[in-house]
Amino acid sequence: MKLSRRLILTATALAVLSGCAQNPYDQSAQTGQTESTGMSKTAKYGGLGALAGAAAGALISHDNRGQGALIGAAIGGASGAGYGYYADKQEAQLRQQMQGTGVEVQRQGDNIQLIMPGNITFATDSADISSSFYTPLNNLANSFKQYDQNSIEIVGHTDSTGGYQHNMALSQRRAQSVANYLVSQGVNPSRVTTRGAGPDQPVASNANESGRQQNRRVEVNLRPLPGAQGTQQ
Repeated sequence: MKLSRRLILTATALAVLSGCAQNPYDQSAQTGQTESTGMSKTAKYGGLGALAGAAAGALISHDNRGQGALIGAAIGGASGAGYGYYADKQEAQLRQQMQGTGVEVQRQGDNIQLIMPGNITFATDSADISSSFYTPLNNLANSFKQYDQNSIEIVGHTDSTGGYQHNMALSQRRAQSVANYLVSQGVNPSRVTTRGAGPDQPVASNANESGRQQNRRVEVNLRPLPGAQGTQQ
């Protein structure tokens, strides 16, 4: 009995710690933005879920309440964290997959953005996918099939060289080329939208080649589908 009580207390402590510990992939931990309670939403709901899981585990495992509490705390903490926990896992996978490819992964709250520079995506004035771009796209397709609780917006960008309408059309074709390839690899087309931004959203100066190359990019924006905030995988 004393041992069981110790284990239950340990499970409760773990539950509290899981609520207080910051996930390394939690944007609020990186920016310092927290709720008024001083912890991120992922941590808050993860801790509450872990507490509930610990209690439920102790009740379910009649033979070994302490062990049941520990198991319940682990499961409850994961499910209670909801979409934030889900997005943490997807972000970690994408960072690992995109390492060394030139694709940049950014996180803002529940949203994940992938920035694909012009030197690996398309040749100048072309919407045909470059050979060096297929490996990152294959990895993205695999990730998007595994993590299917977010929408996928693909945005094409160009530099300011050439006519405005030409660049708008080119950026749309580039976004559509990426979308078509991802769908051909099994990504659900109902999740995918495309948009061409042309030269309207530069991230660098168009006065030099280095800046123009940064502006010739494709961005993929991942946002939670309606109702996905309450789910996790």
